[in-house]
Amino acid sequence: MELNRKLFILADAAKYDASCASSGSTPRNSLDGQGMGSVTGMGICHSYAPDGRCISLLKILLTNFCLFDCLYCINRKSSNVQRARFTVDEVVRLTLDFYRRNCIEGLFLSSGIIRSSDYTMEQLIEVARRLREEHDFRGYIHLKTIPDAAPELLAMAGRYADRLSINVELPTEQGLSRLAPEKNGQRIRLAMHRVDEHVQAWRAAVRGQRQAQSLPGAHARRAQVPRFAPGGQSTQMIVGADAATDADILASSHTLYAGYGLRRVYYSAFSPIPDASRDLPAQAPPLMREHRLYQADWLMRFYGYEAREIAAAGRHGMLDLEIDPKLAWALAHRAQFPVDLNRAPRSLLLRVPGLGTQTVDRLLAARRVRRLRLDDLLGLRAPVHKALPFVQVDGYRHAQGELDSAALRARLIAQSQRSQAQVRHSGLQVRSATQASLF
Repeated sequence: MELNRKLFILADAAKYDASCASSGSTPRNSLDGQGMGSVTGMGICHSYAPDGRCISLLKILLTNFCLFDCLYCINRKSSNVQRARFTVDEVVRLTLDFYRRNCIEGLFLSSGIIRSSDYTMEQLIEVARRLREEHDFRGYIHLKTIPDAAPELLAMAGRYADRLSINVELPTEQGLSRLAPEKNGQRIRLAMHRVDEHVQAWRAAVRGQRQAQSLPGAHARRAQVPRFAPGGQSTQMIVGADAATDADILASSHTLYAGYGLRRVYYSAFSPIPDASRDLPAQAPPLMREHRLYQADWLMRFYGYEAREIAAAGRHGMLDLEIDPKLAWALAHRAQFPVDLNRAPRSLLLRVPGLGTQTVDRLLAARRVRRLRLDDLLGLRAPVHKALPFVQVDGYRHAQGELDSAALRARLIAQSQRSQAQVRHSGLQVRSATQASLF
């Protein structure tokens, strides 16, 4: 099979994997004339940086042949998709060629299971090893690791990759055993635990090296600590393939963050596949559900929310699709509002709808020198229409019964829709991340 045809098949087959951001890696570049590539610390995989730059990587499978028959997977053993397989040399050559053309800034490499888990993992590692050792490639490398591979192979993968990821696939053991009986949730988590141990050991060694003191007057000579996946590890869960509720998903994410030091949990809405099993839903879940889960995940990671309190604000364990989880929580706990912007602690300010972490920090810095007024809030360009019903600030007086009004929810939804319509009619191009196309 021609290389271009392989690339078409295996790049398309990789698009279902969302866990491929490059943030958190250690800075490297080739500005000194040595090596090739760089790590900029920004998200890649055809995503958009805050300044609008499109950052891409070569995102492919080594092969879409697979010994497993996971019902939700387009590349399952019983699927009739066209199959292809790269050699190690072909992946290395493609990565370097696309980098030289300035098409990519790194590589995301995954694979179906061929021969055995150990053999597949060896092939993935060999690609990364050749790029690093034989071509001095300094760009970003993300390896999708095989949970059942030998521990020493996982340890070797971290030497060459910026980030490792092991997909938990589904949020509950029941869903995994029903839709992917060849996979084992305990073995997946054991592999994640081993990766986390290596990452923590590397970070501890780096901290110890920085704190080491040399003899007075002696030239400090410190052996470089062997790196291990400086970007940590991530995982992905499929949303809507089984009966798991949003509460189940968030509870699983909380456990993963707390127990395995994950940098990110990615959520991927289930996409119906050809010749699907009757055990799978006939329709994809609303994409808004995936979006709300990401918002809830952000609240857990940066705003101090617990998984159970986010889910409790919805109905039957599902997040509200009409409003974001933060607003849903505030409407369900109106007795805790309004919050005095001049006196409330940071933890309470973070619960105010419309106020992000940067906005809260700016408000805290400003109120150290003077009392805050409505004009200060307006000047921060925060979504004031969403925040005002829940705050108390000089220069603004609540309408009688505003916070307790049954119509508050409907009014906030209408105002949000008007704001979105104004953006659409303003001519601004709002881009959404899509799968990178190499053709």
